[in-house]
Amino acid sequence: MKKILIVVDMQNDFIGGALGTAEAQEVLPRVRERIESARASGDTVVFTRDTHDAADYFQTQEGKNLPVLHCVKGTEGWQISEGLYGGERVFDKPCFGSEELARYVRGNGFAEAELIGVCTDICVISNALLIKAFAPETKVCVRADCCAGVTRERHETALRAMAACQIGIL
Repeated sequence: MKKILIVVDMQNDFIGGALGTAEAQEVLPRVRERIESARASGDTVVFTRDTHDAADYFQTQEGKNLPVLHCVKGTEGWQISEGLYGGERVFDKPCFGSEELARYVRGNGFAEAELIGVCTDICVISNALLIKAFAPETKVCVRADCCAGVTRERHETALRAMAACQIGIL
């Protein structure tokens, strides 16, 4: 059975930077272990990376609703947290979800797609739902203990919403 592990936005700005949280810092060791386990099992591992341009961020819908400049392409905050990335494919995305990632999952015949990372209530849920829509016969699941939301409450709310949409919660 062909599996893919999708590591969502484990970037410096979401861990200890501009939008960093204690919850994201707390899941970092478990994320690292899960990535190592997937690599050892021969599963495909990919990453998403929130990617913004400082010149126009505040004119975007996201910038108007979240006026905190973060994950600016080429900056330290945009980089994937040290020790996680091992040369795998990265999907840069200017918004919450990546259609390119969803098409990649559909086009490569993965039987199962597992998501981990941040933020459960924004980018993890967006990508999980896109994959579910683009690849409806792929089993989509989220590993709850390897995800962090903006707050613990929003994390739990997102997990319940995904479960209601037939996304497995591990």
